Amino acid sequence: MTGTGEGAVEEPRGPRLQVFLASCGIASRRACEDLIRAGRVCLDGKVVTELGTRVPAGATVTVDDRPVEREVQKRYLVLHKPAGVLSSASDPHGRPVAVDLLKPEVAERVYNIGRLDYESAGVLLFTNDGDFAGVVGHPSGNIEKEYRIRTDRVIPEGFPRAFLRGIPDEGQILRALRVELEDEHIFRVVLIEGRNREIRRALAVFGLAAVALVRVRVGPVTLEGLQPGSWRDLSDPERESLLSAANGAAKKSTPRSRPS
Repeated sequence: MTGTGEGAVEEPRGPRLQVFLASCGIASRRACEDLIRAGRVCLDGKVVTELGTRVPAGATVTVDDRPVEREVQKRYLVLHKPAGVLSSASDPHGRPVAVDLLKPEVAERVYNIGRLDYESAGVLLFTNDGDFAGVVGHPSGNIEKEYRIRTDRVIPEGFPRAFLRGIPDEGQILRALRVELEDEHIFRVVLIEGRNREIRRALAVFGLAAVALVRVRVGPVTLEGLQPGSWRDLSDPERESLLSAANGAAKKSTPRSRPS
């Protein structure tokens, strides 16, 4: 048997390149496949674009001309991302990026799991564990994400009910798991699918805009004790709870045969 976790036995010909990269904390396995297809990965100095290429023992692997370290300390972090910061590794226009808020204290090369809009703030998870990111960040994980939103206008009475039922927009159905009004301008919403700019799009259908949008929770991970721009390591129970929630949702979504 083979595997990618700690203590796994490598195949005689070496692990597949995307598996190797994920195990070294470069990104999730799916994201590593994208890096390979884009020609950003070299094996012993040669660009590799074919998925499934094996990495022999002692081979040198680089990503964007940077050597990949085989032994890395796994990190699991939560950042309180401020508004006006990008959820990306870099920006050609020189705008601030979230990962830079972790430096210089975090020496490992970590990356964010999922994203938050440039204008949005709140919980943003980081890791260099590709397997963890692949499970927790996969859409099938259905991990709850809770937001607190302040609007520019009074929230119409029918908005919460419509968001729960599903709001058609651009060929998609925008649907919340829970919606709770705090007052006429502030509400909380829990999502599990997390479509691109889902809350802002739902508001726009009702002629509203978000003055402030903060993700206050991802699964069991909250902003408690974190000021904008600050971060901390995830606790073991938090990591286990995230994995448990994602794995449980994946099992529930597995199709089962029905009696005819």
